[in-house]
This record gives sequence, structure tokens and C-alpha cells, in this order.
Amino acid sequence: MILNPLILIPMIKLLTIVGARPQFIKAAALSRVIREEFSHEIREVILHTGQHYDASMSEVFFREMQIPEPAYNLDIGSLSHGSQTGLMIQGIEDVILNEKPDGVIAYGDTNSTLAGALASAKLQIPVIHIEAGLRSFNKQMPEEINRITCDHVSTLLFSPTCTGVENLAKEGIMHSDLQPYTFDHQGVFHSGDIMYDNTLFFRELARNKPALLRELELEEKPYILATVHRPSNTDVTKNLQNIITALHGISRENQIPVIVPLHPRTAGIIENLKAQKALEPDDPSGMVHFIPAVSFLDMISLEAGASVILTDSGGVQKEAWFMEKPVVVLREETEWVEIIESGNGRLAGSSVNGIMEATRDFLDTPPASYPPIFGEGHSAREILKVLTTTRWR
Repeated sequence: MILNPLILIPMIKLLTIVGARPQFIKAAALSRVIREEFSHEIREVILHTGQHYDASMSEVFFREMQIPEPAYNLDIGSLSHGSQTGLMIQGIEDVILNEKPDGVIAYGDTNSTLAGALASAKLQIPVIHIEAGLRSFNKQMPEEINRITCDHVSTLLFSPTCTGVENLAKEGIMHSDLQPYTFDHQGVFHSGDIMYDNTLFFRELARNKPALLRELELEEKPYILATVHRPSNTDVTKNLQNIITALHGISRENQIPVIVPLHPRTAGIIENLKAQKALEPDDPSGMVHFIPAVSFLDMISLEAGASVILTDSGGVQKEAWFMEKPVVVLREETEWVEIIESGNGRLAGSSVNGIMEATRDFLDTPPASYPPIFGEGHSAREILKVLTTTRWR
């Protein structure tokens, strides 16, 4: 996938669609490199769908990660998949007709991603999918439907891993050096992972922001970090009960604190289950700490100090890898198969015994190495080079 020599082209206008925490993180990396290196070639307009509307999950990321203020905010909020996606498509379509961008950037696999891809493709605006080619091979996950659909209507697809490129090829989406790239003749690029760019950039800032660790009395102490937010866990009472039981069991067995930043939705579900006595009261030992959702820098700080990370989040799985921490995946499958195949992660689902055993093993024998399977931390620059040196519009 060799890029052509630099071609002089007019200013490119990009509409970036974001709506959820992982997308803010990815957008920060791309926006930063546009400002620093491509400002004479690219103009970016940011649209926030409002998918994550809580200030702790949205506004703080724009401030902390130095992302330009969105030119548009649809304020959609939390709704059913159909209602949320439909309203987003309508709002994004209006913005596209108003802004007339050359291309629309869609990140990851959320409803915002799906809506941005569908609205753009219907209007024949090229879709640029960053984090393309990922597959969990479980179509019961809404994210799997979103990512497959987005890939198949995109013009340019940037995959963070070789596995992603291979997945696309198996579905008939293969790279060609023949240009221009179009809706029917797509360009596929192995770009590395854009989230790794930001981990490297913000890691030093996170190290200089130890207030949360001091507040939790965790400085220089071992602890485990856990996150739970996927509906397959939070909306299935037995699964959530099992995960929380495992967290308490891990803390007691290993005499180690477990820190659990809670997505606002997950926090509400837990409180409702407690009120219904469907969950046991908090452990009186105080070893499991449920805390409000944290900012990106605080999350990076928590990840950097953790002994083991437990999560059902795709983004946190990768952040664990970037921080060279073993990860127990609270799912039956993952799109980040390289982490599991390397032995640095383990699938545990919602099994109490599976979660406790995997955590115990990683505490006893941490992984020895973390190969650079997600690139070298220059993904944003590689993506922008493709956008400015190939024909696709």
C-alpha cells in the first residue's frame, strides 16, 4: 500500500462525527495533527451527536484533550437504538447539506458511527472509517452491526491491525493501488491504532495528575481497575451480579483494592438493583470502590498504576495493552483478538470463577512482553498523509 508522490490538491473539508468517549479520544489525535501539520491542507468541522450527553462523559473530554469545540451538537441523548440512530441520521444529513464536506470521518462502532456512515453514503459523500475491519463475529452485539455496515459503505478504510485488513479482505473489501477510490472501489490501509497516539501524548500529563490516586489512597499501592458498561453485562441481571461478586471475591482473596469507575448508566442500574435487593450491599471491608466516571487523564493514571485491568470495553482493552497491563475481558469474545492470542489478555465473560481465576493468574505471573501490534504511535499522521496524497473525492 505505497502512497503516490505528493499531489497538489485544493483544501480538504472534513466533517468529523463524534458522540462517545472513545471517539473523543480518537478525534483528539487527528485534530491535533491537523492543527500542527496539515492546517494548510485540511479544514475540520466537528459534529457532536450528543450520544454521551453527561458532562463527565463528554464535555470534560473536549476540555481536557484540547479538542476544538464542536461546530454542531445534536443533543440526541440516550434513546432506543432505532430512535437514537434515526434522529442522528436526520441531524447529520442537515449538517452535510449545509457544510458540503468533501468527506465524513466516522470512528469506531457506535450508533453515531452508523448514523454518520448512512447519512453520508446516501448523499454520496465519501465515508472515511477509522478503526475499520474489527470483528467480534457476534452479531448480537449492536457494535458488530454498526462496524460491518460502516465498513461496507466507506470509501477509505483505516484498520489499526493486520487482522482487521484480513477481515475486510474476507468480506471482499480489498486494497488496490488503482485510484481514485470510490464507494465501489475502496481504499484499505493498515494505519496502526490512533488511540495509541493519544496514550503516548497524554501519558506524561497523566503522571503529573495524581490527585485521584491520592484521594483513593492508592499511591505506590497495588490495585485492580475494572470497568463495566456493555448492555450484555449491565442489562442482564445475572451477569452483573456475577461480575460484582467476582470483584468482591478478588479483593478479599488477594487483599487488594478494586477500583470501578462507573458509567452513569451502569451506576443507575446498580442502584436500582440494590434497591430491589437483587445485589448484595457493598462489601463492608471497603476493598471494592465504586466511583463516578473519570476523565481521560484520570483513567490513564488509573490504568498506568493498576496491576490488572478487568473490562468489557474495547477501548480499555487496548489502553491496557498500551500501558503494558494484563487484561481480563468481561465478554465471551473480543474484536482485539491479538491481545488474547498473545497471552496478555484472557476472555472470562461473566463467570465468577473465570474472572477470579484469570485475575489470580495475572497477579501471580504478569505477561513478559507487549509487541508493537498496534503500530508506533503515528497513526493520525499516516491517515492524514493518505487523505492528502491520494485521489478519493
